[in-house]
Amino acid sequence: MKTLKFILSLFFMIVGLSAKADAASAPHVDLIVIDGSINPAVDDFIGEGIARAKAGGAQALIIQLDTPGGHLSSTQTIVKKILGATVPVIVYVAPTGSGAGSAGVFITLAGHIAAMAPGTNIGAAHPVAGGGQEIKGAMGEKIENFAASFAETIAQQRGRNAEWAIQAVRKSVSITEKEALKKNVIDIIARDIDDLLKQADGRKVDLDGHPATLALKDVRIVRHEMSLKQKILNALADPNIVYLLMMAGILGLYMEFSHPGVIFPGVAGGICLLLALAGLQILPINYAGLALIVLGIGLLIGEAFAPSFGILGIGGIISLTLGSFFLFDTEGSDLIVDRSIIFTSVATLGSFVLAISYLVFRSQKSKPTMGLQGLIGEIGEVRGKLGPTGKIFVHGEYWNAEADGEIDVGEKVQVVGYEGMSLKVKRLREQAS
Repeated sequence: MKTLKFILSLFFMIVGLSAKADAASAPHVDLIVIDGSINPAVDDFIGEGIARAKAGGAQALIIQLDTPGGHLSSTQTIVKKILGATVPVIVYVAPTGSGAGSAGVFITLAGHIAAMAPGTNIGAAHPVAGGGQEIKGAMGEKIENFAASFAETIAQQRGRNAEWAIQAVRKSVSITEKEALKKNVIDIIARDIDDLLKQADGRKVDLDGHPATLALKDVRIVRHEMSLKQKILNALADPNIVYLLMMAGILGLYMEFSHPGVIFPGVAGGICLLLALAGLQILPINYAGLALIVLGIGLLIGEAFAPSFGILGIGGIISLTLGSFFLFDTEGSDLIVDRSIIFTSVATLGSFVLAISYLVFRSQKSKPTMGLQGLIGEIGEVRGKLGPTGKIFVHGEYWNAEADGEIDVGEKVQVVGYEGMSLKVKRLREQAS
């Protein structure tokens, strides 16, 4: 019986391993999802996805896309990787309600197969500054011409509507999925991934100069997620998160410096500030905006040490607000910080800094209450005749005291100084008179 059980166990193990091997060798497509801005983390994720699909023998790589836009430099790199890919890349704008705006237009056009779900849109690829405003002058014209030619080149490479691609850049036109299919901007309108694979099966594509036919019937879908590092970088590529981390870091460090030994604000503030600095390395920033923020913090702190009846504090808040608006105002990105976040953060940080500065200033200027310094100005009573030295009773204690002249027992005296452990006193004015 033991031998029979062993043989049966071995048989089922072999059958299981065989089934897993068959499943692994079955045709499959890789799926990655991009939901958010286009940034270096997304660039790395897509490049990794293309390489993995090629190495793993995937029939295709599906990029499910929903983006408002992002970094121009990252977009260029992604497009370059897709155009040069030797594995079919299907860009699918989904789910319903999603859009391929700005940078998403270039990525969608670059796909070997471009598809959209019902209820989606694509377009508005005109380059703008970080605050959303149009870039004026020669620089604006230069960037617009580059983006238009970039979109035209991609469309021509994939045999799509180059004229519409130019208009999407120059006039910020945006269209629905039905219009996109009619205008030859995309190839497929698909309800879901299964419908996409069904419609894409058998289509011919150009893989870096080599024609290929898609074989997507009955393929498995293997979904891949971002690595932890990519997720962190992707989160830090959000200007709203980076801005909040920077404000929290500044506030935490300021609280620690103004109240040494609390520890927690300093540790939390240091971590937040380091994460914010990591994010600022990823995001394109305006250094004038960063300088205004630093100046604003300096003015707010200066209010504590050089009271100016609020002038330094108000100037610091104004500088901090302007710097926040300009921080991500660059030609290379259409990312901005939400205005409500800026106003809330500046108001909170400004209030905390001014409140803490006021308390620190008041404590520095307040009269000491302990030790010999705390006795200055106090009123005492002579208990041992001062002639000129003797004893007085002040603050519930007996002290050696010295006066300028003789003062009798029972008279009131005021402490005006001290020398060593002896107090210097004088007769009260009202008694002197």
